[in-house]
Amino acid sequence: MTQAGRRARDLGIVVGSLPTGPHNAMTDVPGVLVGHTTVDDGADLHTGVTAIVPEQLGTGRGTLPAAVYAGNGHGKLVGSTQVDELGVLESPVVLTATLSVFRAADALLGHLMERRPDGLSFNPLVGETNDGHLSDIRRRPITETHVLAALAGATGGLPAEGCVGAGAGTTALGYKAGIGTSSRTVRAVGRTQTVGALVQSNFGGVLTALGVPLPVDDLVPAADRAEPPGNSCMIVVATDVPLDARQLRRLARRAVFAMARVGASFSNTSGDYAIAFTTSDQPPIPDAAIDPVFAGVLDAVEEALLNSLFTAVTTTGVGGRTSHAVPHRAAVERLAAAGRLTARPYA
Repeated sequence: MTQAGRRARDLGIVVGSLPTGPHNAMTDVPGVLVGHTTVDDGADLHTGVTAIVPEQLGTGRGTLPAAVYAGNGHGKLVGSTQVDELGVLESPVVLTATLSVFRAADALLGHLMERRPDGLSFNPLVGETNDGHLSDIRRRPITETHVLAALAGATGGLPAEGCVGAGAGTTALGYKAGIGTSSRTVRAVGRTQTVGALVQSNFGGVLTALGVPLPVDDLVPAADRAEPPGNSCMIVVATDVPLDARQLRRLARRAVFAMARVGASFSNTSGDYAIAFTTSDQPPIPDAAIDPVFAGVLDAVEEALLNSLFTAVTTTGVGGRTSHAVPHRAAVERLAAAGRLTARPYA
């Protein structure tokens, strides 16, 4: 029987001690919406689009403070240099597959042009990871319709995770992966605010949860050992903490650092990027008050990465290649033996 996806906390895996938002998701940041379009024919296509849509961009604010950090720039993050230069986000963030990123950027450009008919320059921000291990990536199946549907369907609440949207065909750390999200509430300058993360996981290494290695060689001995090409990770961090672009770049760095906690190998072809933005229009907090925000980012990204794996399901794709889901029972038993669980769902 194929196991259903479950979030890390459903398995007793709790990252850190900071509280989460109500959904433990990026959408806990007020005004931040997430939408997916999944393209899955049950055979050769397992791909899609994920859109992060800050409602604040549609309320008279043309930009939000933002920053990008490239842990390793082996990727195609369209629009990143202008974010670096100007320190602002002026579009939703769209994620998709490597060879579809340019079609997705064109579709997002059309969306921006329609919203601002007098505009002569736009900066759509579109990232990617390579899902060619499971999906026929050369077909470039993503169309304008798919991108617009993800944007239009973006909502609050708990977004779908695992094999959905831009994560439909991705793998990470030897297992089937996908989209994951998490959040933390933090106290900064006397106020409680939120940090949320969403990830598109597709990178190599040895899965590690709460410091305990969970190698695919041990948990799924019959798994295909072929390393998917173009291993990468896209991380998007949203917050309502008042920060400027310089501080947001510091947050983005911590987001990439969090990949090490789950066992990332940071290989040659791993295009590891983080995008961080704030919805606040208030003056930035002092650097002396930023440590709780850093802690929230590290924990939220770590848990989002784990959610992207534990919510994914075993998938067979192009060429008959199969990526196996993390076997929950085996993972829980190993974590329990190490004394790292808060609950024993299989006891």
